Amino acid sequence: MLLVTGASGHLGSLIHAGLVERGLAPLAGTRTPGRFGDAGRSVDFDDPAGPDLAGVRVLVLVSAGYGEDDVVTARHDRAIAAAERHGVAHVVYTSLVGDGDHLAFALAHRWTERRLRESRLGWTILRNGLYAELFGQLAAPVGGAVTAPFGAGALAAVARQDLADAAVRVAADPAAHHGRTYELTGPVALTATGLAAELGVPYRPEPLGVRRAALSGAGLLPFQPAMLMSIYSATAGGFLGRTHGDLARLLARPPRDPMPVAVAAAGQVPPR
Repeated sequence: MLLVTGASGHLGSLIHAGLVERGLAPLAGTRTPGRFGDAGRSVDFDDPAGPDLAGVRVLVLVSAGYGEDDVVTARHDRAIAAAERHGVAHVVYTSLVGDGDHLAFALAHRWTERRLRESRLGWTILRNGLYAELFGQLAAPVGGAVTAPFGAGALAAVARQDLADAAVRVAADPAAHHGRTYELTGPVALTATGLAAELGVPYRPEPLGVRRAALSGAGLLPFQPAMLMSIYSATAGGFLGRTHGDLARLLARPPRDPMPVAVAAAGQVPPR
């Protein structure tokens, strides 16, 4: 039996739907199981008892949401401990691309990878690149120009659907991917200059300090501005532009061009 956590979220819902399309009848792990009918199973990683994984053989562990590092690692630890307790055979974990170690939210992912490697579970680690959708949202025009402080850096962003399709292929045949870690980035690296050109607006990057001040008044949770700022600065610093071939090999097809995905996402964000 398969179970996908975060099945109500952006990535988890795509993975769950892909497994359904394959006829694998996955369970949908979520805090709102009723929306999935008989396939829904209540999964709340903040429950100290841990999730109910009885009967699950393959667990797709979608990273359990934004939070402080101690919150996220505790959630993942409960999930992995429950997998060990219930006899899960294999865990497919959606992690963060290796070049993302400069990002403020990398620690919880690396901690979870280590926890899996030290467990008695079979595992596959999918090191996901940053979403093209997120890049588009962060670089959406403000006042008729792209002002996001990405500098001249590039980001090997990837379409969320491609990451979901890769997870589906692994979860459908986990034995073929036992003990493997995959670096999943888009086929080309995007730049804010290129995105601005696609949108037909100028690129006028503002200083990091100006963007930080804007985020401090944007009603975000306390830990979120640091996460977003690290994306800007790591991209501007040239740390996130490297592409890898793992995604194409997993998909057995060329990955989607991330630029149209980013452009669509940028257009959906209202000007601030």
